[in-house]
Amino acid sequence: MLLHKEFIDTAKRRSGHLAIKDAARNTELSYQKLLIACLMFSKRLKKLDDDFVGIMLPTSAGAVISVIATLLAGKVPVMINYSTGAEANIRFAQRKCRFKTVLTSRVVLEKVGCPEMDDMLYAEDLMASFSKGDKIKAMLRSLLPGVLLKKTIAGGSPQDTAVILFTSGSEKEPKAVELTHRNLLSNYQAICERVPFTDNDVLMAILPFFHVMGFNTNIWLPMLRGMTIVTYPNPLEFKTIAELIKNDKPSILIGTPYFLMNYLKQSKPGDMSSVTYVVAGADKVPEWLYKAYDKEQNIRILEGYGATETSPVVSVNSHEFEKRGSVGKPIQGVDVKIVDLVTGHELPAGQEGKILVRGDCVMKGYFDDLEETSLKVEDGWYETGDMGVLDEDNFIWHRGRLKRFVKIAGEMVSLVVVEDALNRQLPDDIEVCVVELPDAKKGAMIVAAVTQEVDESAVKSLLLESLPSLAIPKKFVVLSELPKMGSGKIDFRTTTIMVQDHLA
Repeated sequence: MLLHKEFIDTAKRRSGHLAIKDAARNTELSYQKLLIACLMFSKRLKKLDDDFVGIMLPTSAGAVISVIATLLAGKVPVMINYSTGAEANIRFAQRKCRFKTVLTSRVVLEKVGCPEMDDMLYAEDLMASFSKGDKIKAMLRSLLPGVLLKKTIAGGSPQDTAVILFTSGSEKEPKAVELTHRNLLSNYQAICERVPFTDNDVLMAILPFFHVMGFNTNIWLPMLRGMTIVTYPNPLEFKTIAELIKNDKPSILIGTPYFLMNYLKQSKPGDMSSVTYVVAGADKVPEWLYKAYDKEQNIRILEGYGATETSPVVSVNSHEFEKRGSVGKPIQGVDVKIVDLVTGHELPAGQEGKILVRGDCVMKGYFDDLEETSLKVEDGWYETGDMGVLDEDNFIWHRGRLKRFVKIAGEMVSLVVVEDALNRQLPDDIEVCVVELPDAKKGAMIVAAVTQEVDESAVKSLLLESLPSLAIPKKFVVLSELPKMGSGKIDFRTTTIMVQDHLA
């Protein structure tokens, strides 16, 4: 099975159904019109010499068309992060994957401050270049029976690369993750088995497509299931998106806790009455946010867990099987085990260790990096770099990144646990990020970055009720805003640098 061929089956089955409502451009596309647009774009993209095509477009109808058309043309989309350092990210991707063409738009370049570069292909120019004849030919081609139409597009194997996505780079230089058709399709199918989405669902698509959660859950999940998506390019426009949720009445909202928190703040009770599923990932959901959605919107947040390298979903809670605070049970076809940090031996239920994942969702590898791939994947098991516990009911309890554990005076301290304790003591409108800095005596010093002034003495006293003294932050640094990745996740590396600069 191939993603683009599965899409054709859906488009034929749901031809008259609304596929995309592009809220920023106030345009709508049925599945039939979407298919025609994808066929037109693919014909032009097929003429490119490279096997890879860079795509730097925000969440929109144009971005969906570009991704699908690239695969129809037999090319591999390379999704480029435009949220920070767009020009550097383009050059990095081009060097890493050895391609020239980047499909983007002048509006995007202007908004992100990226200069025009050689070999850029502009979506607006491409649209304007299509003649009436091109549109008629694509329409006639779209009317072919599905079996015949699929013979006119690129073929391939389920093991072929379907996308290149870059890891967040929140800790070090991004890696180019190769996900195959099999990876993404297996993940899509397992998600649908766990959460009973239907083709009548409407999904609020606001996540960036350069992030794996946006790429799979905001493109392929709805486009293969036959849903409608309402797209908006900037997830940080909280008030606008809250209005869209109120007026366009989506039934599914998928986001990071940071996004979900701010959409809730811009909503009144009842504004989210249409929403059946709110799914959170990429970061831990604080207890207060669970309670706020319960109280103000009568919605249960379903927390999940995944990684770029696992396409992305490893586990997720459902309305039927849920333990609040956990990240759910592994989805169908995914095995999870917890192993000892030192010996690598599998641990019994209830014991904390490294999380390893195996299944069809595990990546093909890091592009052109056999050494890094072999370090992370052994005998089919992907080492996530995360710490956690599997309980007796097979629910996963995520404890944080292994790199966010520090050794102080010989003891291992979880920065995530310290953050959780701080979040329980501070007002909801104060954001917290706990970082590690070198300490000459103890090896490491814990510092808390907060977005508002706090009573340090009082907070430290309260923290002693739940944390050992060596886990108490030594200093508090006020940053007006914590730096975020494009996904809304806190950028730990940049935060650490900012804290270091502040203290210096």
